Amino acid sequence: MASDPDRFASFTPSSTAVPPTPPAREPVFNAPIVAILLALSIPGLYALQMQLPDAGLRWAFRPVSLFEGGWWPGVLTSMILHGGWTHALINAGFAFAFGPAVARLFPGLKGGLIFLGYYIVCGLAGTLGYGLVHPDSSATLVGASGAVMGLLGGAIRLLGTQGRPRPLTDRRVIGMSVAVLALNVVTGLIGLAPGVDDAQIAWEAHAFGFLAGILLIGPAARLFGTRPSPAFASDGRMGDPPR
Repeated sequence: MASDPDRFASFTPSSTAVPPTPPAREPVFNAPIVAILLALSIPGLYALQMQLPDAGLRWAFRPVSLFEGGWWPGVLTSMILHGGWTHALINAGFAFAFGPAVARLFPGLKGGLIFLGYYIVCGLAGTLGYGLVHPDSSATLVGASGAVMGLLGGAIRLLGTQGRPRPLTDRRVIGMSVAVLALNVVTGLIGLAPGVDDAQIAWEAHAFGFLAGILLIGPAARLFGTRPSPAFASDGRMGDPPR
C-alpha cells in the first residue's frame, strides 16, 4: 500500500529537539537559617550543660536574687539551661515551628541579630516577670520557654499576612491569644506537661514572654522588618503561593 510521505512528516524525530527542562527541586526546608540554628542550639547547649559538675544550676535564675543579691545575671543565663531532654526538645520543636515566621521579617546578617535580640528580650521579659510575681522565691528557674513563647506571640500576629503584623485588636489575634494563655495557665496549675516530673511549671514566665512577643513584633517590624517574598509568606489559604 502506497503512502503519502508528507502525511507522516510531523512524526519524524528531529535531531534538534530540546528535551523538556525538569522542574526545579523544592528545598526540604525553606526556613531561615537563623531559626534552624536557634532550634538546634537548644538541645546542643543542653548536651553541654550535662557535662558541667553541677549541671549548670549555678547559672539558673532565682527570683530572690533580684532583691537580695546573688547571681542576678541568671535572668539571662537561665535561658540556655533546661531541666531535661524532654524539656529541651519541646522548646526546640516550638522554636523551629514558630521561629521562621518571625525570622523572615529580618533577612541577612543584621536581620539575624535582630531576630536573636527579639528572642532574648522575650526571654528576659518572661524571667523578670516570673521574678516579680514571686519576689521571695528561692526556687531555680531554667529554660527558654519564655523566649519561645515570645516567638509564638509574634507568629500569631503574622499568621496569614505578607509580613505586616495584624493589629492587636484583630479578632483572630485576640482569640488565639486567649486560647494560648488559658491553656498555659491550666497546664501550669495542674502540671500536665511531659518531662517535668516533680518540677513546677513556670506558667507566669511563659505568659510574660508571650505577651512581650505579641506586643514587640509590631514595633520590631516597623523599625527593622523587610516585607518577605510571597513565596515565603505565611498565607492561611490552601495551595501554592502566587508566582
